[in-house]
Amino acid sequence: MTHATDRIEALLDEGVRNKVYPGAVWAVGDAAGVRTCGTTGVLDPDEPGVRMRPDTVFDAASLTKILAVWSSIGALWEDSVLDLDAPLGTFWDEVTDRPLGTVTARQLLTHTAGLPLRAQLKNLYGTDPQAIRAGVLHEDLNRPPGEAVEYTDRAALILGYLAEHLSGQDLNQLADARTWRPLGMTSTRFGPLPGHLAARCAPTELDQDTDTHLKGVAHDFSARLLGGVCGIAGTFTVLDDLSLFLRYMLEPATAAAEAGFGAEWTAYSLTVQTGGLQPARGLFWHPAPGTTDEQDVWVHYGFTGTGMWVSPTEDRWAVLLTNKLYYTRDRQPLTDVRNTFRELAFG
Repeated sequence: MTHATDRIEALLDEGVRNKVYPGAVWAVGDAAGVRTCGTTGVLDPDEPGVRMRPDTVFDAASLTKILAVWSSIGALWEDSVLDLDAPLGTFWDEVTDRPLGTVTARQLLTHTAGLPLRAQLKNLYGTDPQAIRAGVLHEDLNRPPGEAVEYTDRAALILGYLAEHLSGQDLNQLADARTWRPLGMTSTRFGPLPGHLAARCAPTELDQDTDTHLKGVAHDFSARLLGGVCGIAGTFTVLDDLSLFLRYMLEPATAAAEAGFGAEWTAYSLTVQTGGLQPARGLFWHPAPGTTDEQDVWVHYGFTGTGMWVSPTEDRWAVLLTNKLYYTRDRQPLTDVRNTFRELAFG
């Protein structure tokens, strides 16, 4: 991949010069491991001597939905604890006789549950975690389930609550026990981070209250409101851990100890589950923009600037970690970089 590596490095270096992000860490690999990787830029523009490193810690943002929620739901499904098509109200007392009780886990995973699109939890339900939980689980639906694909963070929040209900464990304990520890993902955890990890964490957005960039504390306000642990966001991770996770998705036998989810869950999730509805969705994964059915590249992004891709048909995965939120909330510059990166990684 020498030619592709050179072009990826040039692409990501240009992103630093154009202030799309302060720096980036990336890798492309397959079931056997990392094929090529690199770093560019700085951890923090206020400390220009501190470069991005392979072990830089990133606020994973919505990658939490895959690393903690999707993997945990998959483990429960493979254990035959969860039927994806059973209405939630048939086995979950908190939503029995509530609108959410008619929804299925599959509809939550495909964003077809008809959930309210509002996501500002504090404005809706206050700051008490139990009041937030009750509000989210008991609110009316926005539309009948199965009618449309509408992305909302609520789906992951509810699935996180569901995983806790079915397992009897907090989401952080469940993800650690069933996925992170078995795969050797020793640096992946929910925040806030302890000091030694926060020190090598890429800072994100400027916090108006402290006039400093968030570092080691989740950027996502809902995650902070819920103590750092929720299905929406809140995990922090490093390149090596994501490499282990994606290698395992392609070939579970690569792991020293089998994680809770396996090949069947991965294969099932990386197929279109939304019928004729658009945009097409798998189970929390979605087809990468611009890819063909033959390429079969699936992607998940994080708002802070993180992203990962996987393709079973090409036996390839890719990771791009940035802290673009340090500069801006404008998505388009990073979207352009991501699309070109994917083309180079899977071309």
